[in-house]
Amino acid sequence: MRERDERVLADLVQIRAEQKPDLDVLTFEHLSLVRGESRDEVRTFAELTTNANRIAAALVARGMAPGDRYALMMRNHPEFVEAMIAASITGCVFVPIDPRTRGEKLAFMLRDAGCRGVICADYVLRQVVTARRGNSDLGWVLALESGEEDDILPLAETDGVESLGEVLSKPAATLEVRLRTPMDPLQIIYTSGTTGDPKGIVFPNARFGAYAALGMIAGYQPGDRPYTGLSLSHGNAQAVTLGPSLAMGLRAVFSRRFTKSKLWDVCRRYDCTTFSLLGGMATAIYSEPERSDDADNPVRRVTSAGMPAAIWESFARRFDVEILEWYAAVEGGLAFYPVGVGPVGSFGKAPPTLEMKILDENDQACAPGVQGEICSRQVDGTVASVEYHENPKASEEKTRGGWLRSGDIGHTDQEGWLFFDYRKGGGIRHNGDFVNVGFVEKAIAEVPAVTDVFVYGVEAASGAPGEKDVVAAIVPTDAATFSADEVFAACRHALEANFVPSYLQVVDEIPKTASEKPQERFLLADFARDAANVFTEAC
Repeated sequence: MRERDERVLADLVQIRAEQKPDLDVLTFEHLSLVRGESRDEVRTFAELTTNANRIAAALVARGMAPGDRYALMMRNHPEFVEAMIAASITGCVFVPIDPRTRGEKLAFMLRDAGCRGVICADYVLRQVVTARRGNSDLGWVLALESGEEDDILPLAETDGVESLGEVLSKPAATLEVRLRTPMDPLQIIYTSGTTGDPKGIVFPNARFGAYAALGMIAGYQPGDRPYTGLSLSHGNAQAVTLGPSLAMGLRAVFSRRFTKSKLWDVCRRYDCTTFSLLGGMATAIYSEPERSDDADNPVRRVTSAGMPAAIWESFARRFDVEILEWYAAVEGGLAFYPVGVGPVGSFGKAPPTLEMKILDENDQACAPGVQGEICSRQVDGTVASVEYHENPKASEEKTRGGWLRSGDIGHTDQEGWLFFDYRKGGGIRHNGDFVNVGFVEKAIAEVPAVTDVFVYGVEAASGAPGEKDVVAAIVPTDAATFSADEVFAACRHALEANFVPSYLQVVDEIPKTASEKPQERFLLADFARDAANVFTEAC
């Protein structure tokens, strides 16, 4: 008889369903939806167990064997979590895909993962149907009828597509969990593919169980109510919000997607006490017009990965929150900055079980203040291990020499505090100075006419080797009244000369990944010095 193990998602939810069947552990809020007056969707542990079992039965009925893979492609719906649990029950492997993915990238991911089916929402059905052409392995599609978009393919008129709602409406016999060990794979999460084809990172079931510990690191307390608008297709929403909430019995709240203008309204309505931020999200929130009630909110702590040092203290003071900064990658590695300890701008230090160092090209530790690659390994000598799906060469390179190589450049100070500087290949050197984009983004975010900003570099017009010109991609509050001169004047007032952008690129929105990371390559592709939406400073 197989013993249950709380590291396994299916076991964890079943155990909690026996302990707290009626706890409303997950709420998917509708306040931030652009349209619709639908009521919030709430799931208790008992409902999660029942619905996940019904999806699991549908997988088995479609011939899905342990180890078989299926894609999971929708915004943050309760059915996303239920389909995750169904994978754990059946021993199948789900492949979470950002619902904005389309075209050849989507076709590649479905093909590379060897997906036999797809569970998706109706608003991505057109993308899925297009991507499955020529993919004979993709045999079935279950679609959720969301009612949230008008321009969709009708399920009844689309060959090979069945209703997920019908699956969830029919009782099913209770299935036994088919896993052999907690190390059996649970999911394959793909990297963003910014420098080539995305790589699929294979996660064992036990990895999800480890997310409970992140709740303790984040300082979650009984009665806390975590919130996120990050996509469940990304590791952060699973690790910082979903996993700890299921393990600790916290009543988590999810939005369909991150909406900076509704963030505080959602937190106030649902009494959320903590939420998670990544990268440019903090700048986007900070760029919202100041309100007299900014500090009047129930949030106690923000768990941040990438809070710009330039706005750190101002953000905490304006919204009256604590900031716990941390650093990790989906492949592994971990460091965190305890609230109020250490220098602002640091992402902290590694926990006692982990060694994290800044290494040079010869794998030698860099002196304080000297930049190198952020690398980590277990202190007990365990060799770092990463499995990229059917890509052993990439797996070996990622863990070359026993170190997990992040691809991020950072440095330490004299006391050993760790700092992130930039992604490899992503630094901006302008007129001999390395530009701290956080200061530039802060100065521009404080301009009332700007609602979002992202700063990046383009090849310098001067042609100087290693030099870049600074570009600020800006989303104006009102395009009709936007003044580039106002932004340049604010930059001249707040920044040193080399930090002032060479160009302002006005866009409708800044393209971002599921983790709200700005996608620089799209902005680069659309950038031209003589374009109508690109402005230079008047002489």
